[in-house]
Amino acid sequence: MPIQFRHCAVLLLTVAVCTACGSARNAYKPDPLSLAPLDTPAQDDKRMYLDLIGQMQRQGAYYASLAHVEAYRQRYGDSPALRLLQADGLRETQQTDAARALYTSLANGPQGAAAWHGLGLIAARAGDATQAEASLARAVQLQPLNTDYLGDLGFARLRAGALEPAREPLAKAAELAPGSVKANANLAVWALLRNDPAMAEQIMRSAALPDTARQEVQRLAQQLRQPPVARPTPTPPAALLAAETPANHAPAGAGSARTPRADARLAPSMLERFGAARHANESTP
Repeated sequence: MPIQFRHCAVLLLTVAVCTACGSARNAYKPDPLSLAPLDTPAQDDKRMYLDLIGQMQRQGAYYASLAHVEAYRQRYGDSPALRLLQADGLRETQQTDAARALYTSLANGPQGAAAWHGLGLIAARAGDATQAEASLARAVQLQPLNTDYLGDLGFARLRAGALEPAREPLAKAAELAPGSVKANANLAVWALLRNDPAMAEQIMRSAALPDTARQEVQRLAQQLRQPPVARPTPTPPAALLAAETPANHAPAGAGSARTPRADARLAPSMLERFGAARHANESTP
């Protein structure tokens, strides 16, 4: 074979091989629905899984979150952040003693603020105003910029009839998160309880509270005017759909102050938790 033809043959073979390689390479496409890319570090997997459990709880799937807590523990081991999620799930599924024990074990560690907050919510639901105040105040002391903790402390003081002490945490929450439905609703309740409907209306109008939130503010103020012995026992929330959720979810157990967004659903709050109490009791035979 002449030299030029041999060169042509080699060139054609090389092109064919390269084309085949390119076809094989293009034929392999990673599954876009893969939940765990091969190049994802193990630490990222752990963080993503914790975030998933936290998201389940924010959506109210507490029983499912507890199942995933155990699955996470089997796969990655235990951690304070995981125990906090477990305690939150136990609290919201009425497993109070187990939740309290977990919170207590976390109270002096990195999850301390969230643990004291959980203990405060348990005490508030049990009608223990003194313990609720002390635990929620400790949570605020540890994380003074957390608007959830501030709002729940203020609302616990409202329930105890301590209007003036309630003003500071409620005002702080509203100023730190001016777009927060929860914070502004709590502050409007406070204004109504101190017989200042003009201020309450100004707060609700400035915050552009939707009608459902406005109605709940009025109902809560009326409920909280009743003598403590006549108030219904707090129950989990069923109403007050409004507009608030963190713009950027913190890692599970982080407990940092959050920036609300005005076009999403109001996250579960003490306002909601106690807000449905009357409806629940009215429906009980």
